[in-house]
Amino acid sequence: MFFADLPGGLEVLVLLGSASDKAIAEQMVEVFGEFGVRAHFMVCSAHRDHERLAALVPAAESAGARVIIAVAGMAAHLPGVCASLTTLPVIGVPGSSGLLGMDALLSIAQMPPGIPVACMGVDAGRNAALLAVEILALARTELREALKHFREELRRRNREDSAALEQVMK
Repeated sequence: MFFADLPGGLEVLVLLGSASDKAIAEQMVEVFGEFGVRAHFMVCSAHRDHERLAALVPAAESAGARVIIAVAGMAAHLPGVCASLTTLPVIGVPGSSGLLGMDALLSIAQMPPGIPVACMGVDAGRNAALLAVEILALARTELREALKHFREELRRRNREDSAALEQVMK
């Protein structure tokens, strides 16, 4: 069986089309750690191992996953194939390999009607993780509160940056 290593209590499954997408995944590790979200990371190509992918997505749902994040560059079929295999929300992250990521971006953003995929910016693993946290927060009050605090901190830093700039530009 492919999936004996999927942990129970899984909240987010993160699939990388190849190991070259690791830097994008590393952005997510920080976010999930900050919010206490249980994520599991794997490499599974939609092109090189579609049979494994077809079994993995339903198994992740059974293991408790509520969101799937799929990172892929170039043709970037991984997010769309994942979305075709589940009704869970799928977040696609285009990688910058090939054509500066535009090919991957368009492959994810231009899904056919009926099979939606949320599309992040090129290499935007951090935003993908934050969107996954927001989705999970629909059912978890403590995550909603943590997100409110996170946004307040963003505002505070932005205002500090503005004040510092104003002092320099006088």
